[in-house]
Amino acid sequence: MRRTAAAAAAALLLLPAGCGWGGTDGDGDEGTTLTVLAASSLTDVFEELAADFEAEHEGVDVELVFGSSTDLAEQAADGAPVDVLATADRESMTIAVEAGAIGNYGPFASNELVLVTPDANPAGITSLDDLDGATWVRCADEAPCGKVAVAVLAANDFDAEPASLEEDARTTLDKVVAGEADAALVYASDARSAGDDVTTVRIPGSAQHRATYLIGTPTVMVADEDASPGGGELLAQEFLLLVLGETGRAVLADAGFGLP
Repeated sequence: MRRTAAAAAAALLLLPAGCGWGGTDGDGDEGTTLTVLAASSLTDVFEELAADFEAEHEGVDVELVFGSSTDLAEQAADGAPVDVLATADRESMTIAVEAGAIGNYGPFASNELVLVTPDANPAGITSLDDLDGATWVRCADEAPCGKVAVAVLAANDFDAEPASLEEDARTTLDKVVAGEADAALVYASDARSAGDDVTTVRIPGSAQHRATYLIGTPTVMVADEDASPGGGELLAQEFLLLVLGETGRAVLADAGFGLP
């Protein structure tokens, strides 16, 4: 079910700390540039939402930085500018929260691991078993997509070694699109973004190991108008509500994401 932005805001404001959304107060960046750090698998979704946001906020520039969730969270924890952080797992978000870089956070989407091959599928890969002896790749263990891959492979009793471990979901996908690998383990949303360039193969049991995405801002959202943050903090929370609202839900669904 899709929520409107108003409903999402109400849920965010009323949910008690420790039950999803919650955290500690922090300072957000002010000005006309909104810095958004997001997992690479969110590239298409956030580029579309950023364009919508800029169209509705004259003079505001949304600066998007994509990469591995773990790397981005560590950058935020080390003091890199961040108004909004979106990660592909809870562990990465926790890094930024415990460092005080993020105070307001919670789940907003989910994703499932799939197997992709080049469109012509020259290696004839139709299942995980066909990867044995083929050139295949997956995300590095420390990346959220790598953690999910390890869990899915273990659940299928598959222990063959990949040809390489990639930095994030998009670089993993690029190996197949560029013809440098026979197959790759990526998120369903990444497979959809590649369109006709890849063939998608479902993996048994992958639904039981779905990735949960979290989004957060430095400052806790408040219901009291007199205590509301201003400037960049308010813009960050408006972007957050765009993602949580009806528009964000629709864009996420079209890109292949599920609910958290």
